[in-house]
Amino acid sequence: MRAALSKTDSSSHAATRVLVTGGAGYIGSHTAKLLARAGFEPVVFDNFATGHPWAVKWGPLVRGDLQDAELIHTVLIKYQVRAVMHFAASAYVGESMRCPRKYFRNNALNSVNLLDAMVDTGVKHVVFSSTCATYGMATTVPIPEDHTQQPVNPYGESKRFVERTLYWYGEAYGLRWVALRYFNAAGADPEGEIGEEHDPETHLIPMAVQAGLAELPRLEIFGTDYPTRDGTAIRDFIHVTDLAEAHVLALKHLLEGGESTALNLGTGRGHSVREVVAEVERTSGRRFVIQEAARRPGDPPILVADAGRAGQLLGWRPQYSNLDTIINTAWHWHKSRRNVASAGRFPAARPKKHEDQSWQARQRKNTQHVGPSGV
Repeated sequence: MRAALSKTDSSSHAATRVLVTGGAGYIGSHTAKLLARAGFEPVVFDNFATGHPWAVKWGPLVRGDLQDAELIHTVLIKYQVRAVMHFAASAYVGESMRCPRKYFRNNALNSVNLLDAMVDTGVKHVVFSSTCATYGMATTVPIPEDHTQQPVNPYGESKRFVERTLYWYGEAYGLRWVALRYFNAAGADPEGEIGEEHDPETHLIPMAVQAGLAELPRLEIFGTDYPTRDGTAIRDFIHVTDLAEAHVLALKHLLEGGESTALNLGTGRGHSVREVVAEVERTSGRRFVIQEAARRPGDPPILVADAGRAGQLLGWRPQYSNLDTIINTAWHWHKSRRNVASAGRFPAARPKKHEDQSWQARQRKNTQHVGPSGV
C-alpha cells in the first residue's frame, strides 16, 4: 500500500539538496524517503557504523565520517547543499554509561565539525535529531518542552550539548535550527521498503518481534519494580514514519522563515513494557519466555511527551503511532527480512571508504538483491 503522506507531498523543492547525516540508519532512511517524496533530493552521508547500504534508495550516497571536517566541507559545496538533517550519532543509553567518551566524541565533537562546516559554507538551516533523554528524571508527565533538562546518562548529555551549541551558533552566526526531541521511535515503513535493523539489537519492539519469530530463546525485561501500573517502564512510542514526516515539516518551517525552536515528538500516550510484549504476542500468535532482569542504569520510569506544540507550529499529526500499527509494521518488516535471508538474498557489501556512489545504479542493484515484500 502507499502511505498516506499528503502533508509532505510536494514538487516545489526539486532543486533543494538536503544533507542527511546518518541517512543509512533507521530514522534517517525513513526521512530520506519522505524528503524525496516531498520533492527534495537527500544526499546521504554515513560511515556505516550502524547504517545499511540497502536503506539508501532515494539520492546520492557519500561514505564518510563526521570527524573528517574537510570531507564535510567538500560535500556541502559539491552538492550545493541548502539544509542539513543531522541524525548521525551513537544512541545506546546503556553503552553511554559504560563508555561516555565515545558519546561525547561522536555526538558532541563531531556535531561541532558539522556545524562549523555549515557556517563556513553558508548553509543556514539544520534539523537536529535530539531526544527526550535530555530531560532526565521528569517531574511533570507528559513532559513539556520547557521542562528542565537534567540528563541522567551521557547519551542525553551529549544531545543536550548539541542543542546548546545550536542556540549559540544561531546567536553568533545566524544558523537557524529545529531540535526534535523524540521519544521512542518504533515500527517500520508502511510500504515495507525499509525498517529497523541494529546489531546488536537493544530496542524493545524489534527484540520482542524476534522472540515472536522464535529467533530469540527469551525476552529480557529490564526493571519490574518501577512505580508504574504494572512495575515496568512506560514509554511513548512514536512510529518512525510519523517522525520522518515531522522532520520534513520542520525543514519546510525553516525554509519558509520559521523560528529556531526545540519540539517534542510523541503521542502523549504511554505503554508499559508488559503491554508492548502482550501486543507482540497477540500479533505473532506465540507466547514467549520472559526473563525479568534488574533496571538498567540511566533508565527513567516514565517518558511521555507533551507534543502539542509540534502540532501547533508545524501542523504535525501522527498518523501511524497507535500501538497496533507500530507493531504490525515492525512484525511484517522483520518477517520479510527473515524470508529474504532464508532465500539467500543478503544485503550487498558495504561501499568502500569515502565512496560517492551512483544512486541510480545502486538502486538497480538493491532491487535485484534486496527487496522485502510490501506490507
